[in-house]
Amino acid sequence: MNLREQLIEICDLYPELKLNFNYSFWETDFLRFYQSQINYNISKTSISLSTTIYKGKKSYSFSLKDPTRELLLKKIEEVLPLIEKLPEDPAFVDLEDDLTKSSEKEKANNIEKVHLDAKIDILQNVADAVLPYNFKIYGTFVCNYRTLYIINSNGLNKREISSPIYFECKAVSQENEVTVLEVYGGERFSNFNQDKFIFSLVNKVKAASGKVVDVEAGEYDVVLAPRCIGEFFMYLESSMGAGSLDSKQSFFEGKVDQQVFPENITITDDPHHPDLINFDYNSDGHIYNKTAIIENGVFKNFLVGNYYGRKLKMERNGADGEALVMTPGDKTFDELIGSIKNGLYISSLHYMNFINRKETSITGLTRDGTFLIEDGKITKVVNNLRFTEKISDIIKGISDIGSEAVTIPFSDNYGEFGIYSVHMPHVKVKGFKISSSTRTV
Repeated sequence: MNLREQLIEICDLYPELKLNFNYSFWETDFLRFYQSQINYNISKTSISLSTTIYKGKKSYSFSLKDPTRELLLKKIEEVLPLIEKLPEDPAFVDLEDDLTKSSEKEKANNIEKVHLDAKIDILQNVADAVLPYNFKIYGTFVCNYRTLYIINSNGLNKREISSPIYFECKAVSQENEVTVLEVYGGERFSNFNQDKFIFSLVNKVKAASGKVVDVEAGEYDVVLAPRCIGEFFMYLESSMGAGSLDSKQSFFEGKVDQQVFPENITITDDPHHPDLINFDYNSDGHIYNKTAIIENGVFKNFLVGNYYGRKLKMERNGADGEALVMTPGDKTFDELIGSIKNGLYISSLHYMNFINRKETSITGLTRDGTFLIEDGKITKVVNNLRFTEKISDIIKGISDIGSEAVTIPFSDNYGEFGIYSVHMPHVKVKGFKISSSTRTV
């Protein structure tokens, strides 16, 4: 009997408890490169078991590495006396009990498909392409493969396989340390277009080879790269969850089915999108299907999991906000840039923090390529800028949307290198507030 089957049996051994298990087999091949040379490559395998025990409304959580039945039973017996001493959570009702399954399809292991030699070839081609401009490349190329089993006392016995790819390539000028960034992510390596990746990076490198200038604080018309608008929506995601509604920190409180943004804004949470990193279930084990979040500017749904769904008496939808997709518009990149007489192209953001989460006010920095637009042309490199804005105002200020959306991956870069993605176009925003220059690239 394998451990998965034993976990089901252990649930039956403790009828007085509610047990929730996340049993994970995880592999990674993590390559880091520096100054256009491979710095190191790490291959690692991990088997872990995260367990939460509920006794009535009291609970205790723990994790085991390389778990066995014997280790788990011993740990359960150790923590049972501790649970008695813990306070109750009066809002807890029950574990996830929707047994609906996805297709739970098999997936190719991208560690095997994108092997080390393939990565080296790609990196060499990218390095060769930026070298004539006196740039070198830095970054990471990660492939993971994970099988996760979600099992609980209510009869859940679900499996999810994921094999995300995360390729982040930063080109750095050897003359003035100006940086630009290009990324690729997904689960289907056949979607990776090396020529397009290099073409996009080289265009940024060419723009980054110009004169470096400062700009004054003030309001600017800007073009935000897909990475930027994607990151703003991911920060806004904290307002989309039922937990933020419960804590009175949601911008969307009382706004379901109300017009909150312009009609050109449509956002879905689509964990099965063919260009994104895919998911079958949310963290509770509830099936995770495509969910409308904002539809033609109208807020449609909160992200509702088991705990807050029961507490707030909301319908659980399993949406997790880890696959946000923005519907493209009809403008080419050149048309977006060409429509601005005096403004900025912002290609990446850094170190953002909320000032007021409910009001969506945030501060942060531009990074890895900020450029001056003059008379509809990108003309100069701009030192990194600090901005202080409300995300809601940024979205309300979107006047035009690019016609092509691209996949942007993000990674936690710790633990099991959690990787997720968004699918976003370029957008033009009116009146973006710059608060100061950092005077540095």
